[in-house]
Amino acid sequence: MASNTHTMESLPSGLRVCCTIPDILYLPELVFGGLVWILVACTLVVPQNPQGWVMFVSVFCFVVTFLWMLMFACGCHSNKSSWAAADFVYHFIAAVFYLSASVALAKVTLDMRDGVDFQNYQLDISAVVFSYTATLLYFVHTILSAIRWKSF
Repeated sequence: MASNTHTMESLPSGLRVCCTIPDILYLPELVFGGLVWILVACTLVVPQNPQGWVMFVSVFCFVVTFLWMLMFACGCHSNKSSWAAADFVYHFIAAVFYLSASVALAKVTLDMRDGVDFQNYQLDISAVVFSYTATLLYFVHTILSAIRWKSF
């Protein structure tokens, strides 16, 4: 129990990024975000506007999460409270972005249910499931990052 408390009080670096809470969530966030990106890119983009927002969110969050994880892994931070706060703020923004993208994607998918292209409909359903999963991961990461930030 003491080692778990210790991991929440300090910012990890190196390989500890892959085995500390909440930073262990970086990898599933990347996987599910990448799946959303791939599935939306494979579907017919009608209407363009909500699907464009979903693509922006998935690509933006994938790239920034990857860079953020690399910064932590390389030790670019110096265990300061400002890095913990920035981690909380980023994951909060990503959770809100993904929630808005998930709702838009779900709406587009519901509108497609009576369409003729069943394969695009199935891909969109998968993208909606993965998008809400990514939203949940970012939300949990936000809560755990806030707890870590407040423990400094």
